[in-house]
Amino acid sequence: MQKITPFLWFDSQAEEAAKFYVSVFKHSKMGGVSRYGDGMPLPKGTVMTAAFEIEGQSFVALNGGPQFKFTAAVSFVVNCDTQKELDEM
Repeated sequence: MQKITPFLWFDSQAEEAAKFYVSVFKHSKMGGVSRYGDGMPLPKGTVMTAAFEIEGQSFVALNGGPQFKFTAAVSFVVNCDTQKELDEM
């Protein structure tokens, strides 16, 4: 498992962006796509995240909705297997 995964924030274009990046870079591929469900911030069925990989590096494109417009900013998710591992960071 990759330790740190960059998340790229979008309003509603996460899946399109992930497909674009995969089309531009060699040695890249799409991963899973998750969708918003009932009672969530965006309409049911709307893409929430689109995972993709470039040269072995995993990324996730995230649709945050109109309150989170696309910017040059990026956030990181640190993947931990246990609470102890997280506490020791």
